[in-house]
Amino acid sequence: MTSSDVLDTALSVQVGKAAQVLREGMDLLESEMVRLVKEHEGTLCAGRTHGMHAEPTTFGLKMAGYLAEFRRNKERFEKAVSGMLIGKLSGAVGTYSAQSREVEEAVCKKLKLKPETVATQVIPRDRHCELMVSLAMIGNGLERLSVELRHLQRSEVSEVIEGFSKGQKGSSAMPHKKNPISAENLTGVARLLRSYAQAAMEDVALWHERDISHSSVERVIFPDAFIICDYALHRMAKVLKGLYVDKQKMLDNMNLSKGQLYSSHVLLALVEKGLSREEAYAHVQRVSHSLKSKEDLKSALLRDKKLKALITKKRLDQIFSGQMHKKSISTIIKRALQGG
Repeated sequence: MTSSDVLDTALSVQVGKAAQVLREGMDLLESEMVRLVKEHEGTLCAGRTHGMHAEPTTFGLKMAGYLAEFRRNKERFEKAVSGMLIGKLSGAVGTYSAQSREVEEAVCKKLKLKPETVATQVIPRDRHCELMVSLAMIGNGLERLSVELRHLQRSEVSEVIEGFSKGQKGSSAMPHKKNPISAENLTGVARLLRSYAQAAMEDVALWHERDISHSSVERVIFPDAFIICDYALHRMAKVLKGLYVDKQKMLDNMNLSKGQLYSSHVLLALVEKGLSREEAYAHVQRVSHSLKSKEDLKSALLRDKKLKALITKKRLDQIFSGQMHKKSISTIIKRALQGG
C-alpha cells in the first residue's frame, strides 16, 4: 500500500459522515421554507424585474421558487456524495502490484464504500471537485435568497425584517438601525464556498499518476467548506424562522406604481375586444405614461375616451383585484411542495 490508499479512503469515510451532519441542517432549513410557502401562498406583493414593479405575485410563490432550487441543490449534493463514497487500496500507481483487488473489495465493503474503477496513486479528483461544486451551489441558492431578503428589507421597501433579539444593536452609532446582517453574512459565506469549488477544480489535473499539489488545498477546503455550509444552513433557517413579513407594506408598495402592475392584463382584455396586440400595447402605454400625480391606471383607463367603449368598469374591477394573478399560484405552489 501507499499512504494515499489510507488517506483517500479515510477521506471518503469522513465525507460520508460529514454529509449526514449537513443533511440535518438541510432538513431544518427546508421545513422553514415549506412553512413560509404555505403561510404566504396568498400574500400579494409586487413582482419586480430590473428592480422595477412588473406584475403582482405572492410572497409564498417567491419562497416556493427558493424551495424548489434548494431541493435541486440537495439532489446535486447527494449525487456528489455518492460519487465520493469510493475506496482505493490498489497501491503505488493503482495496479494492485503488491496486493489483490479482493483485499480492496473486502475493506470497501466493510467501510460501505465502492472500489475506484480506475485509480492512479490517488482517487481521481473530479469526484472531489463535484462535491465542492455541489456545496458551492447550495451557497449560491442561499445567496440568491439572501439578496432578496436584503432588498426587501431596505428602508424604501421594508416588506420583511430579520428577527431582532433583545439587546441586539444594528449600529454602534445609530440606535434606530435594524440591518440585514444575517443575509449579508450568508452572501459572504457563498463567496467562500465558490472559491473552494474553484480551488477543487484546480486540483483535478495532477501530474501523471499524482503529485501533491492538491493535498495542501484539500486540508483547508474540505473541513472549511463543510463547516461553513453547515453554519449557513442553520443560520438561514434561523433567519426564516424569525422573519417578519409585513403584508400591509407589501400592499402599500404595490400601490406606489398606481395600478400599473396590472397593465399586461388590461392589454390582453383589449386584444380580446378585437384590437391587435400592437394597438392595445400602445393604448395602455400611452395611458400609463400620462398618469397625473394623484391618478391611478384604473381611473385613467375609465376616463380615456378612446378606451371607454372597449373595456367596462366591471372588467377593470376584476383585473385590478389581483385575483387573476392568484389563479394559478396555488397550483404552482402545490407542485413545488410535492417536489414536482
